[in-house]
Amino acid sequence: MGIKLHQIPPRLACGAFILNTGMTKRSLDREGATGLRDQAANAFPVLKKMDPVHFGKALSTFEIVLGAALLAPVVPTWVAAAGLSGFSAALMRVYLKTPGMTREDGVRPAPAGMGIARDVFMLGSGLGLVVEELTSRRA
Repeated sequence: MGIKLHQIPPRLACGAFILNTGMTKRSLDREGATGLRDQAANAFPVLKKMDPVHFGKALSTFEIVLGAALLAPVVPTWVAAAGLSGFSAALMRVYLKTPGMTREDGVRPAPAGMGIARDVFMLGSGLGLVVEELTSRRA
């Protein structure tokens, strides 16, 4: 079963965005990689033990692979959507756990959190594709 026409826009938009961010992270210096690692460690404390340069390269590689999977029509939508949903959920956890990203209510974005809060749209796209794939298999 191939990609449905209406699945192309979210796969294309999210895939191109994630691929670009992954490629941009390839040239991170130690300071930039440390900042990313430390931000991720707010949500996933075990990452604090990881070498920042290795973390940056691993994150970059993952984003490149995920972005390419979303863009490649040979990758089944359920596979690409599951990856997108998991990755976006992890980003949302970072957003919710990082001090200063949200307002006092702990949900709405503070000015510093606007950049990462937008990832909720990727989570919505991924979950929408997953739900469609799960429900269309039953029909």
